[in-house]
Amino acid sequence: MNRKSKIGIIGLGYIGLPLAIELSKKYPTVGFDKNRDRISQLKDGIDKTLEVEKKELNEAKITYTTEIKDIVDCNTYIVTVPTPVDKYNKPDMESLASASKMVGKILNAGDVVIYESTVYPGATEEFCVPILEKESGLTYNTDFFCGYSPERINPGDKDHRLTTIKKVTSGSNENTAKFVDTLYNSIVSAGTHKASSIAIAEASKVIENIQRDVNIALINELSMIFNKLELDTNEVLEAAGTKWNFLPFRPGLVG
Repeated sequence: MNRKSKIGIIGLGYIGLPLAIELSKKYPTVGFDKNRDRISQLKDGIDKTLEVEKKELNEAKITYTTEIKDIVDCNTYIVTVPTPVDKYNKPDMESLASASKMVGKILNAGDVVIYESTVYPGATEEFCVPILEKESGLTYNTDFFCGYSPERINPGDKDHRLTTIKKVTSGSNENTAKFVDTLYNSIVSAGTHKASSIAIAEASKVIENIQRDVNIALINELSMIFNKLELDTNEVLEAAGTKWNFLPFRPGLVG
């Protein structure tokens, strides 16, 4: 899969914008978001997520747009839309379906679609790919290809950034996996980890979130107990943290 990439980023939130910034340093990049106010702000050098500084925005060579016509000549699409849970605690796939439909309508033979949104194992190939096939009339892994590289950005964290966090990558076949891995390796100084399948990469993201939330929730419960015992939670954690295999979690928000 040797060709010059022109990249379309679908969704310019706290995940998509930093990604677009870094990719635009090496590849022609178009940032698409359906929110007109968001696009207007970005053009004015304003990022309300506070993930990107004004200077970075002003220096970035990104074409911002709300128009699908502006991404039709891209050949690599990266979908970074949100996947929250609904009131029944089930994954809300509406944004992912909408983005897949839009990309499917402009998909050409040889194109690659990479998903970064947090999803359950199997979602890319079982949920997104059929939409791409239906809208494009193309055949998966024959005419177009897919990859999955879970986002790992911690909102507001100025130390652990896109480029300094190792990136998990994957692809729908060997050549695509190599292409996706090389693409991210070109912007992530921390390097990449190429998973053997898209489902493996999807599952890795799920357990990252679960492990973090379960452990923070546990510390939250312990903190309430310590407060009743009139013990300083931070002191307790500092003492426990002197053991080599203690996991250094702190009270915080989960879910």
